[in-house]
Amino acid sequence: QVQLVESGGGLVQPGGSLRLSCAAPGIIINIYPMGWYRQAPGKQRELVARITSGGSTNYADSVKGRFTISRDNAKNTMYLQMNSLKPEDTAVYYCNTALSATTLNWGQGTQVTVSS
Repeated sequence: QVQLVESGGGLVQPGGSLRLSCAAPGIIINIYPMGWYRQAPGKQRELVARITSGGSTNYADSVKGRFTISRDNAKNTMYLQMNSLKPEDTAVYYCNTALSATTLNWGQGTQVTVSS
């Protein structure tokens, strides 16, 4: 049962930008805090950006000032605008709720590779 679908990843040079999209059930993104997570090879999945139903946002220090999380409730879509990308941003990016009790089945994620 597919609930979360990430897209928009790809190969980009350092300093470049990407915009990731997450299609999620509307009832979820309108009620629960949502987040973008990433997992690099050999590392644990980490939350990099969070947005509440009211629009408040939080970012991991590693991406603060470079990434912007947003959502379009009418389109049931959440976004992650990534600017000034660095090689260390290379990871598979996932979306999900940012509330452990309401975590949905993880999607396949979208690969972001920052390299020359």
